[in-house]
Amino acid sequence: MKHYQKLLLAVLFVALQAYTAGAQILTPVKWSFSTKQVSASEVQLLFTATIDPTWHLYSQDIPPDGPVPTSFTFEKSPAYKLKGKVKEPKAKEEFDKNFDMVVKYFADKAVFTQTIEVLSEKDFQVKGVIEFMCCDDSRCLPPDEVDFVFNVKGNPEAGKTAAVEETVQPKDTLTEVVPDSAAVSQQDTTASAGEIKTADSGGLDEHSSLWTLFFFSFLAGLAAILTPCVFPMIPMTVTFFLKEKDKVKAKFQALTYGVSIIFIYTVIGTVVAITLGANFANFLSTHWLPNVLFFLIFMFFAASFLGMFEITLPSWLVNKSDAQADKGGILGSFFMAFTLVLVSFSCTGPIVGAILVASASGQVLEPIVGMLGFSLAFALPFTLFAFFPRWLNNMPKSGGWLNSVKVVLGFIEIALGLKFLSIADQTYHWGILDREIYLAFWIVIFTLMGFYLLGKLKFSHDSDLKYIGVPRLTLAIITFTFVIYMIPGMFGAPLQALSGYLPPQATHDFDLNKIVRDNVQVFGSGGGSGSETPTGLCDKPKHGELLHLPHGLEGYFDYEQGLACAAKQNKPVFIDFTGHGCVNCREMEARVWADPRVLKKLREEFVIVALYVDDKTQLPESEWITSTYDGKVKKTIGKKYADFQISRFNVNAQPYYVLLDTKGNTLVPPKAYDLNVENFLEFLDSGLAEFKARK
Repeated sequence: MKHYQKLLLAVLFVALQAYTAGAQILTPVKWSFSTKQVSASEVQLLFTATIDPTWHLYSQDIPPDGPVPTSFTFEKSPAYKLKGKVKEPKAKEEFDKNFDMVVKYFADKAVFTQTIEVLSEKDFQVKGVIEFMCCDDSRCLPPDEVDFVFNVKGNPEAGKTAAVEETVQPKDTLTEVVPDSAAVSQQDTTASAGEIKTADSGGLDEHSSLWTLFFFSFLAGLAAILTPCVFPMIPMTVTFFLKEKDKVKAKFQALTYGVSIIFIYTVIGTVVAITLGANFANFLSTHWLPNVLFFLIFMFFAASFLGMFEITLPSWLVNKSDAQADKGGILGSFFMAFTLVLVSFSCTGPIVGAILVASASGQVLEPIVGMLGFSLAFALPFTLFAFFPRWLNNMPKSGGWLNSVKVVLGFIEIALGLKFLSIADQTYHWGILDREIYLAFWIVIFTLMGFYLLGKLKFSHDSDLKYIGVPRLTLAIITFTFVIYMIPGMFGAPLQALSGYLPPQATHDFDLNKIVRDNVQVFGSGGGSGSETPTGLCDKPKHGELLHLPHGLEGYFDYEQGLACAAKQNKPVFIDFTGHGCVNCREMEARVWADPRVLKKLREEFVIVALYVDDKTQLPESEWITSTYDGKVKKTIGKKYADFQISRFNVNAQPYYVLLDTKGNTLVPPKAYDLNVENFLEFLDSGLAEFKARK
């Protein structure tokens, strides 16, 4: 009897779980707030995010066109002043092929901190809003907002000791990069070694990213050796060490010389890391000012590489360093290395600048790792030839080929510099570098580079090229092959290998695939090309100039408008709860919607209504709604339809597909993320069958 009772309880429990899983408001990220008194005039606000297993919360540092980053908005008050920006722990980094970018996120737990200066003698509150987005392996939730309130004690000495307190600020440089595990260990000293290891295991992806940066920086260091400012200095430098009669001492000085080169460049990276740091990352990656500045820096360096002018340092600085090098010994080896860095600046400066620009927008360690990789490769030949001087006999002689390397690097600098201008253009919708304009620049740049490699293009400082060598011809073939690969992109080809560097496909004005689809629809229906109402729809879709459906499908982006058209055409409604930052939505569209059978049914049998739950377009005041779920006023397209999904269907995950009749009643149980095409077809067919049965 007891056995059957246990079995019955188990069945009831499973049924309850299945029911709640089908209609559940997911809250995978839970926030808690606390304060930490640093001094009488300073308080740290702690924002603790507890994240459910398999879910992750995005960092504040997310590149444009990626998921929505975590952000903190504070209500202004005379009672306090923010000191710096919100600091976050180390984030995991992982390349997401759907976004074509490295995305930073947190798992399990994340503690954000904001330091404030207390300006009030009385107790007060710090209020504001956190906006964040989270995903798991199979779905993403729309951006959500959480209000926060901190109760802060007043400072009786406010306004009197500000000057003194300014000199005793807590050292926050280290806390900026402390992982969550450190914060946990301070509160729970009984944590086991296994628990701490789990908390720190997220560093694996970050280490992978740092190794990638180190590798490419190492290659850049090898490329810098082949420039005309550096290559001829190898035998000159080695001769300096050969003057020493004691071979052991000479080798020690050579080793000191190589280590000094690494030290000098790594110090540069460290200065950049401390000066900018992780808090500056979001500003660098999204604001127009640094991106335009980086673009101009790349163009300036490229002009130098192409021979327009030479970047030189003051002669007195070089001469003074050279005089110190003549003294010999360890100090002499160091200044010999410093002299090399100064003399070669006109060639290495652009490469070093490119590495620092690329790495400074990430973690604090990245500029340091980048400079370490570059300097290691840069110092390697000098040190090796100093150890083994006989190798000098096998070195190729200096000549015009060195300048050719410099010019080729100049072309590459121009191409890569356009990426920074493109980021600013996309973020602020300037319309300067649409996809085809960007591609046209790259096609021209690399075509000119190919002609240069063939000797058909010559600069004033180039030597005569009597014949083409096999290596140069090979590079020319690779360059022209790359150009030919890019040409179809001018007509709408996706060019997946370059998707991380090119502007989005939606910015492409002359998309041949879209033109063909539009013409087929127009001629197939007998409509004219000047009609503002798309074929198959009742009227022009609201927000149609901002939002779009994939695969040439036509539909609505407003629920009421779509439902009204469905009633006119006597068709069921296909509701697509989606979002700009929904990775799984794009995957469903690419792998399920793209099936010809699915496309045919969606195009002919349904009125499609795509409701973007993360769009930030402001609605007219007459269309604002007050939520029945949280009581807040929803003023944007995204917040309106995110609230609609929660209030109506008790779900807040995307993608989420709902089939309705002309009165807005659900036809069949809604469907979520499922890459099985047959299952999706069955979902559509069952909805159509139920719609016909109700008629």
